[in-house]
Amino acid sequence: MNPQEQLEILKRRTVEIIPEEDLLVKLERSVRENKPLTVKLGCDPSRPDLHIGHAVVLRKLRDFQDLGHQAVLVVGDFTAMIGDPSERNETRPQLSFEETRENGKTYFEQASAILDPKKTRIVYNSEWLGKMSFSDVIRLASAYTVARMLERDDFEKRYSANEPIGVHEFLYPLAQAMDSVALDADIELGGTDQKFNLLVGRDVQREYEQEPQVIITLPLLEGTDGSRKMSKSFDNYVGLTDPPVEMFGKLMSIPDTMIVKYFDLAAFADKSKLEEIRDKLADSSVNPMELKKEMAREVIEIYHSKKEALAAQTEFERVFSKKQMPKDIPVARYRAGSEIGIIDILRDNGLVESGGEARRLIDQGAVTVDSEKIENCEYIQEISRPVVIKVGKRRFLKVEPDNSK
Repeated sequence: MNPQEQLEILKRRTVEIIPEEDLLVKLERSVRENKPLTVKLGCDPSRPDLHIGHAVVLRKLRDFQDLGHQAVLVVGDFTAMIGDPSERNETRPQLSFEETRENGKTYFEQASAILDPKKTRIVYNSEWLGKMSFSDVIRLASAYTVARMLERDDFEKRYSANEPIGVHEFLYPLAQAMDSVALDADIELGGTDQKFNLLVGRDVQREYEQEPQVIITLPLLEGTDGSRKMSKSFDNYVGLTDPPVEMFGKLMSIPDTMIVKYFDLAAFADKSKLEEIRDKLADSSVNPMELKKEMAREVIEIYHSKKEALAAQTEFERVFSKKQMPKDIPVARYRAGSEIGIIDILRDNGLVESGGEARRLIDQGAVTVDSEKIENCEYIQEISRPVVIKVGKRRFLKVEPDNSK
């Protein structure tokens, strides 16, 4: 494609391109010199799982791949030890190098659900940041002023509220900028919450006598609660590796006001499809639930298959619309006659990630045993007969006595 045609594709689903005219210049040079642009996307492995909110920016990186450009996925195993201060009202806990490496292991595999793995270069920023001397860090720090750092919303709010700001937090956007220097990046992608970090990259590249990268920001997808951005921390996420039935159930829980946005940013519908969905939503004879089912199928087809998407819908309708139990409930067996705390059962069988999450769900009334709500976090289950434990709307576990123990 010619540069203008490429630009029109790349502008789709973006919030800002800074500056757009520079992107066109880079595309023109790329075509003229037959040299692909280096397009960078950083992933901070503070958690090991990707969700469909991450897919918004990954899809834009795929657009660049399809146009013949070089996609570089930067796993921030070094910067994660600092902790991204974006949208934080307190200092983020620092991770060990071992933790960041462990969390980063699955990133490439999960991102390959959207990216072309054969055309994706994956790097770890410890490769260059870990080799910097203290004098290198001083040179880097001299490229930016404290006043400009405090222009950042999260820092400004914390400073005004007398909340502590670690000096190491100022180093995060500078370290991310060094990724752009190390890669001589032409373009960097990120969510709107990353705009400050991306702009610092442009300034630092100038200091290191490189042509500044163009930055492209993508919208943040609200989670299934329809209010906060999608995050595992808020338990409002749909994971890229979630089983189809679980994905379907989560997607069906979004508020009706989010249907168009999910068709756009999660199912990647084209403009004509989005207009069709808007028209149907305006028609009082159309049930929004049917549109959600259609959206959920299309999202699942991206990460699984059409057959699995249809099966997930069938199972959802069987369990939730007809109030039946799922067909395949996982089973946990404990010694007959023993007594096990409900929190231990939930945690040991992967229904929650921690005791804290279990207590929160119990307090919210989201845990039942044989349809009886559990209201006491100290509840003890006697293992004398089979019971079904339900957490939220979609997580089930059958607990049975094991007479052989």
